[in-house]
Amino acid sequence: MAAAADGLGSIAIDTTQLNMSVTDPTAWATAMNNLGMVPVGLAGQQLVTDSICVSGFDPSLNMMTGITPINPMIPGMGLVPPPPPTDVPVVKEIIHCKSCTLFPPNPNLPPPSTRERPPGCKTVFVGGLPENATEEIIQEVFEQCGDITAIRKSKKNFCHIRFAEEFMVDKAIYLSGYRMRLGSSTDKKDSGRLHVDFAQARDDFYEWECKQRMLAREERHRRKMEEDRLRPPSPPAIMHYSEHEAALLAEKLKDDSKFSEAITVLLTWIERGEVNRRSANQFYSMVQSANSHVRRLMNEKAAHEQEMEQAKESFKNALTGILTQFEQIVAVFNASTRQKAWDHFSKAQRKNIDIWRKHSEELRNAHSEQLMGIRREEEMEMSDDDSGDNPSKKLRVDESALAAQAYALKEENDSLRWQLDAYRNEVELLKQEKGQLFRTEESLTKDQQLQFLQQTMQGMQQQLLSIQEELNNKKSELEQAKEEQTHTQAMLKVLQEQLKSAKELAEINGHDESQANEVNVLTVALVNQDREKNSEKRSQGLKSEKEALLIGIISTFLHVHPFGANIEYLWSYMQQLDSRISANEIEMLLMRLPRMFKQEFTGVGATLEKRWKFCAFEGIKTI
Repeated sequence: MAAAADGLGSIAIDTTQLNMSVTDPTAWATAMNNLGMVPVGLAGQQLVTDSICVSGFDPSLNMMTGITPINPMIPGMGLVPPPPPTDVPVVKEIIHCKSCTLFPPNPNLPPPSTRERPPGCKTVFVGGLPENATEEIIQEVFEQCGDITAIRKSKKNFCHIRFAEEFMVDKAIYLSGYRMRLGSSTDKKDSGRLHVDFAQARDDFYEWECKQRMLAREERHRRKMEEDRLRPPSPPAIMHYSEHEAALLAEKLKDDSKFSEAITVLLTWIERGEVNRRSANQFYSMVQSANSHVRRLMNEKAAHEQEMEQAKESFKNALTGILTQFEQIVAVFNASTRQKAWDHFSKAQRKNIDIWRKHSEELRNAHSEQLMGIRREEEMEMSDDDSGDNPSKKLRVDESALAAQAYALKEENDSLRWQLDAYRNEVELLKQEKGQLFRTEESLTKDQQLQFLQQTMQGMQQQLLSIQEELNNKKSELEQAKEEQTHTQAMLKVLQEQLKSAKELAEINGHDESQANEVNVLTVALVNQDREKNSEKRSQGLKSEKEALLIGIISTFLHVHPFGANIEYLWSYMQQLDSRISANEIEMLLMRLPRMFKQEFTGVGATLEKRWKFCAFEGIKTI
């Protein structure tokens, strides 16, 4: 209210005042209209809104609720009205009452000061009263601001007035600064300057605290109701075990639609400890029913995987169709750029056709790369599924893996052959165009394209030859593996026959156990000799291109480490290049090549460490 008083006191008013009778309420109505109040029986616009009159919940309570109280006089808190606009003149006029007259203060004087408004303030301090003022006169003046519940007048010239509502205090503060004169007397005892200020009363603060507690309870209740509404529903209660419920649950376990609900109940019963000797058979039957759904789930998974494969196949077919149409569009643009059609187009049309052709070629190349990427992924998946390396298994040649890899190489060979045919056709078309065109700039660009295509074709031929060579190597390895398998089978049969014949001879001739041991030693020696031959055959050649690449990388790594490196250091480096490789696989590869890599021990005691060194150059010098 201090801001309002500042705004009102700084406005110049007309010194001409209206002399009106006491019974005429026009002056009072004018003053109340300027204030924004509605006196009893008069019409006007309120200064204080209804939202302020209805006290809301204040989250800033005192120590009784653990929160400090809010200052209602802080501007912008909704309790004090904003200062009136400066462009609207507000005039304080003379207020006539039955027993006294109130004269407005001098607008040039500073506005009266007020203290900080206490929370829930309904009581005002009124000072500067005339000495002859009575409670009836005070009530007559201030009852126009609202219902008065109590007036406590002092023997001196001040009193305390308590109103029924808080907004009435703002109306009473407006009268601060007015000069009060009783009747028409000019005696000093009959006049005085009013000073109205906020008063701190225990009853006001107690009522305000009670109201805030009530609103706090309502707010907690509202939040609790909101939390209860937003809380997720509790899971359904699990019934207790009984033979009747177990029979019903066994029927639910057989139903596919109720299986997920029934398996939860079964799990809860088992965790509760309902299984005992009496109910063990019943629980076993229910567990068996649960196990019967494994096949159904696997069938569903297989069906979904089949649907996914069909979707992939349809996507690949659709992408192939789109690529075919792109090829046709590019062919149309290439035909349009030939001389017999190109000369008939205007310059702008040629420019647009050239732009469209380049855009179509870019899209065609992008789709072709996407389709080739899909095929490479399929081939990689097939190779991963068929020829996955497992270091825990023995080093042996898997026929199915080699066959699958050979099939993948055949498919890649066919696809490269088709691409080579397509490039040949394009080269032939370019040769025909070259014979028909003159030596112009366009012919030079086409010569460059022809050279580029020839180089590409040569590269494709070399790649095709390398793939064919790799395919032949794989076939030879497959045949060698088959021969080794047949040889080992034959050796095994021969050894079995020798063992049987030796046993028969031992039984017939009655030889002692030493001769039988000699026969066993002979067989073991033959088997070991056969194993040594197979290991020598394995160590003579490399299995795949991957091993050759690994040997090259390891040799380069160890060559730049002349003091050697342990297997963990080497494995951490190789894992950055291929995360699927294992330390055991690297160590087995190093042990297979003793002429290239050797193992040395460095350090003493706890610092003893095994390191691998590159010794291929030493082997070359000794040979």
